[in-house]
Amino acid sequence: MLPISEPQLRSAFVNASRKEASQIVVADALDAVDWASLDFLGWRDPKLPRRAYAVIPTLDGDLVGILFQQAETSPRARALCSWCQDVRLPNEVVFLAAKRAGAAGRKGDTIGTLVCERFQCSANVRKLPPLPYEGYDLEAARERRIDDLRLRAAGFAHAVTRA
Repeated sequence: MLPISEPQLRSAFVNASRKEASQIVVADALDAVDWASLDFLGWRDPKLPRRAYAVIPTLDGDLVGILFQQAETSPRARALCSWCQDVRLPNEVVFLAAKRAGAAGRKGDTIGTLVCERFQCSANVRKLPPLPYEGYDLEAARERRIDDLRLRAAGFAHAVTRA
């Protein structure tokens, strides 16, 4: 992911009002973010524990910012993250809902996803998978998982923006 500034970040939000976008608590200092190891930028709001944010690069290179609300209940069984699909998750998965962009969102239409609680997906897909057999190309498998994460996150961003 390419570095982004705070104004770029705030203007990317498609399902938040201008007021909501101005009140977003920006993730850690953006200067300290390791952009090369991220496929999207996601963080939790330190003041509102059930609120989360993600800024996702689309396949066209645009940025889509999404404001999420976490469900009050957690999945009953161990859930699989819809984005990284890591079966050896070292973290919890939660259900996050997002208003759709535009008129649909103003009418109350939402879309949801199961995602890693602290958006650890980029780190999860960069871990080498276990060796299933001799001669298996672990590095190619890692690259495929990174590409798949980018596609699934961009697909979710597209679903939020679609009317």
